[in-house]
Amino acid sequence: MTSSIALRAKAEVEAARLPALLARAEHLAGAVLLGAHGRRRAGVGDDFWQYRPAQIGDSRRRIDHRRSAMGDQEFVRESEWQIAQSVMLWVDQGASMRFTSDANLPQKVDRARLLGLAVAILLQRAGERVGLTGTALPPRSGAIQIQRLAEMFCKDDTADYSPPEHRAMIPQARAVFISDFMGDIGAVTLALTKAADRGVRGVLCHVLDPSEEAFPFSGRTIFESVGGTLSHETLKASDLKSRYLARLAERKAELQRLCALTGWHYGLHHTDASAQAALLWLYGALDTRSGVTA
Repeated sequence: MTSSIALRAKAEVEAARLPALLARAEHLAGAVLLGAHGRRRAGVGDDFWQYRPAQIGDSRRRIDHRRSAMGDQEFVRESEWQIAQSVMLWVDQGASMRFTSDANLPQKVDRARLLGLAVAILLQRAGERVGLTGTALPPRSGAIQIQRLAEMFCKDDTADYSPPEHRAMIPQARAVFISDFMGDIGAVTLALTKAADRGVRGVLCHVLDPSEEAFPFSGRTIFESVGGTLSHETLKASDLKSRYLARLAERKAELQRLCALTGWHYGLHHTDASAQAALLWLYGALDTRSGVTA
């Protein structure tokens, strides 16, 4: 009986998160004001996109004579690229992501979920297929897929660190990994290598709490993992600062090196920074033509 009551209580907590997450993600996506126009580009399709001045090398058959007759310059009629892109998301649900140094700041996982769902909404509005890495929720189009993603994002992992999922990568697709990347770097290396082998390019969004960058600790301090499996006590926390910051810098450099080798983009985001700015960067970095880096 006790276990069933506890299970129901946990289920109610998880369910309560869903409407709030969806509402915040919809609001954030709406603030960006990209919608379906954000990823339009010239290509093979039936829908008219734009006229542009004719250039050397354009076929004469592409000239729009009606538009060109309105002036002295010849114009080409361009259609919109209509091949839907599959985009796979991995949002770290590990216990380390449930850290915040200040009650006025969101937990890392809250910001990661918000960014992941908001970019999925933008992509879905632009006609792309979105889903999760792995086999739990393959990329699909449609608004109902956003609901499914929100449900999956609201499930916490009990492990301190969750490795990125690298199975069932769709060839030539795009991917977004959002995490604090505090766990085993080997798991990230494996995932990006597997992705690159299948022609998958994407974005690593490195989410950190500002205290994890500043290490504002001194004197007697007990460091504990969020999951409670790790603990370390020191009498002089300030003595650890230089070593910690060096390790953090090494981790960032390794992530950037992996991204450079596999054709991915790396971006660093702090939970006290603008979620809207991070979303704009994420969305732009997924466009292979943009050349956006961070």
